[in-house]
Amino acid sequence: MGDVLRNLFFPNKQAITFATKGVIAMAMSLSVAMYLNLDRPYWALVSAIFLQLRPESGLVIEKAICQIIGTVVGGLFGIFLLTQLMPYPYLALGTLALWLGLNSALSAMVRQANFVYAFAMAAVTAEIIVLLVMANPTTVSSHAVFDIAQSRMSEIVVGSICAGLVSHLFWPVKVKETLQVQARAVINQTLNYLVTEIDKKCTHEKRHQQIDAIMATLGVINEDSSAVRYEGPKGPGRSRAANQVSQKVLSLLALIQIFGRLQRSHTELITPDLTKLMQNLSDVLCRIAQSDSFEYCAEEIKIYRKNLSALKANNQTDSPFESHMLSLALEIASELTILLKAYKALEKRDSSLLNAPSMLSYRDPLAGIFVGFRTSLVFIIGAFVWVSTGSSAALMIMILPVIFSIMLARIPLAMLKVVLKRLLIGIAVASFVTVFYALNLLSQSGGQLEILILVLAGPYFLGLLLLADRATLPYGLGFCIPFSILVRPSTDMSLAFSIDYTLSAAMAIFAGVSILFWVFHLITGPSVRLLVHRVFKTTHHDLLQIHQQRTAAIWYNRRMSDRLLRLTNYDQGSHTRAITDLALTALNVGHASIRLQSICTNLAGKDLKQLISWQQALADAFLLATKGRSNNEFKNISDALYAELVDVAGETSQVEAIKGMFMRINLTFERSAKKIAEA
Repeated sequence: MGDVLRNLFFPNKQAITFATKGVIAMAMSLSVAMYLNLDRPYWALVSAIFLQLRPESGLVIEKAICQIIGTVVGGLFGIFLLTQLMPYPYLALGTLALWLGLNSALSAMVRQANFVYAFAMAAVTAEIIVLLVMANPTTVSSHAVFDIAQSRMSEIVVGSICAGLVSHLFWPVKVKETLQVQARAVINQTLNYLVTEIDKKCTHEKRHQQIDAIMATLGVINEDSSAVRYEGPKGPGRSRAANQVSQKVLSLLALIQIFGRLQRSHTELITPDLTKLMQNLSDVLCRIAQSDSFEYCAEEIKIYRKNLSALKANNQTDSPFESHMLSLALEIASELTILLKAYKALEKRDSSLLNAPSMLSYRDPLAGIFVGFRTSLVFIIGAFVWVSTGSSAALMIMILPVIFSIMLARIPLAMLKVVLKRLLIGIAVASFVTVFYALNLLSQSGGQLEILILVLAGPYFLGLLLLADRATLPYGLGFCIPFSILVRPSTDMSLAFSIDYTLSAAMAIFAGVSILFWVFHLITGPSVRLLVHRVFKTTHHDLLQIHQQRTAAIWYNRRMSDRLLRLTNYDQGSHTRAITDLALTALNVGHASIRLQSICTNLAGKDLKQLISWQQALADAFLLATKGRSNNEFKNISDALYAELVDVAGETSQVEAIKGMFMRINLTFERSAKKIAEA
């Protein structure tokens, strides 16, 4: 509660600005909804509240668009359902449960929170329309159904537009500013990790703490990069520059693993020349990690690349393994150069960097099925209570818990329990404030807009102060939304002053979120072990397909980004962090196979008989390592491919470097299999 008290009584300037903008947005939403004589203006308030979760203009615009699209789709489905199944109420409720489960399952297939919210709105809009019509079946007609649907959709759209306008016009905060901060942070984190990875004294725990931080920041960048495109003509360029940053960070993580694991696990392979190579790399990385000057960092990398190119041209390394490691060091320098240019492009659009696509969400249908089932179950329990009691207040058991079920589905279970408990505290406080503060003051207002805004502004301002801080956000969310629904501000406040209805609705909301808590607690979804296996199985499939892609490195990074984030999240409670290591191995061997395909094509065209067999053996060896096993098949296929390359191209330095690559990958698989078996 220390964070709650600090945010309420000692808020910072940013929180005050955020809360003020939120109050203006909600006042505007309520005013417009009441001016248009919409039936339930408080849904416009709820719509505006949800858009305050991230105040940056691009994110608000993107969420408003997603909200409007989801609302329209949900409204159309609600109308369709009522026109077809109104005479069969139980069948209509069952179909509605399937619709909610479908949207919930689809929401689990996307990464961006705004896209998740679009599915939530498609589900809940249809639910609200159907339930409000079914609550008064005696007055139902096709005209009444259309009016209710039009009102619900209009209220939500009004809230979206008003929140978007306020975000753009009043103290605007740009996504590009947040994105630049995050990009700078992830570059610094990556540079520090590169230094840590080749530092013999660094601990296993520290390395993985840095990996976790990098992946968390990349997750934020990937989410924000889709919203920055709405911020002016340079937005799309900045979006692709941010994607380029993510691409190059992943490529660097794949490359640096090789040097770090070599030092930790295969010291017998480290020659004096390799020691010097890694020391020079460490020195350069340390210098640029400590500098704040873009020009200095770019010059340092340029000099380092020049020295490496000269070393490679003079053939000062005579072993296959050393030749391979020298090529990798040169590739690290090249990736760092592009990474710095990509960061520069976030400030000023750079046409040379406008071809990087966004990262792809990892879609696991099994996880989606569990998420959809939980949402449907929460609705069915609420519907059973509603049908059994016949209370109109019981509708609240079905509406808010469904929204929260969809929006919170991707939060880890341990954190989810804390979030739901804080939501319940916020609901309890909202009920108390409604009964003992708001309704008492509004009893004499007669629904006058000015008095409504004056009375409600204070509680909303305090609730928004809590929304401004991620630590206290659940308290603020649990307060603001139930407070809007319990007060029900409108031109006709007669229903709001029914204390028994208000208390019943408050109890229904509290009971619904409590049911959601226990459903999440009892139905935890697939086991982590099964989910991890499915991620690795999909990666195995990608390793088989990677050579068929035109831009293989970009294609593979796009698909691996979300998987890496998920796997590091799954693995954070582990001491060995074997899953994270294996995920990084997957990233590494994918890039290694891309380099091999390129070199082999240059040396011998596409006529190598063993190349396809080698790719199959690589994918199979990786999948075998995920099960803690290894065999000699990959080594044998690698030897056969090397022999074929020697016959075609001779014993050139590139062919010898490939031999070193085969040695390194085989050692990686053996080490990974042993680590998984021990874990």
